Amino acid sequence: MGQHNFTELRKAMVASQLRTTAVNDPRVVEAMAAVPRERFVAADRAGLAYLDISQPIGQGRAMPAPMVLGRLLTEARVRASDRALVIGSGTGYAAAVLALLAGRVVALEEDASLPAIGGAAVPAGVQQVTGPLAAGWAAAGPYDVILVDGAIESVPQGIVDQLAEGGRIATALVENGVTRLAIGTNVGGSFGVSTFVEAEAPILPGFAAPEAFRF
Repeated sequence: MGQHNFTELRKAMVASQLRTTAVNDPRVVEAMAAVPRERFVAADRAGLAYLDISQPIGQGRAMPAPMVLGRLLTEARVRASDRALVIGSGTGYAAAVLALLAGRVVALEEDASLPAIGGAAVPAGVQQVTGPLAAGWAAAGPYDVILVDGAIESVPQGIVDQLAEGGRIATALVENGVTRLAIGTNVGGSFGVSTFVEAEAPILPGFAAPEAFRF
């Protein structure tokens, strides 16, 4: 499939998947229209990269559908001065989009084989690091925005502690089998979470909720 066709597929994604689902931040729309999603999946799936579904990327992992990323970034209200962390960055697509919105981006992945798929498509300014997803990456914090690129059952306190004052965590939360997109905010040392829409998102490993507590 030629470059022109992928360009048309990105335009169609913006028109039919983003603008129709309240992805209305012009900066988010522009960033997602610019990043070649097809370069972050295996070559044999490139033609499917813009479908409104999660995309398998190997090792039992998947990239969320475009709407999920678009809604999370819109609600996170990313500023050009923000320091951001992507947890579960996979092949690097979300980090590449976020790099067009934030001042600095750290991409955390625990499976070292996945970033190689995105390869050179990830902007040089993105700091790619390897480690347990549920531990976050405190070394480069605190962060104004933490994007958890997948669905989780709970946000570990250790990750909350990596937020700056006024910082936001954007993720998908699973409760009683239902997945909802959510934003958590750190204000005055108090962390609160609000959900805003049901959506399907691939599960990230390592984030099971404690037995006595669920969002």
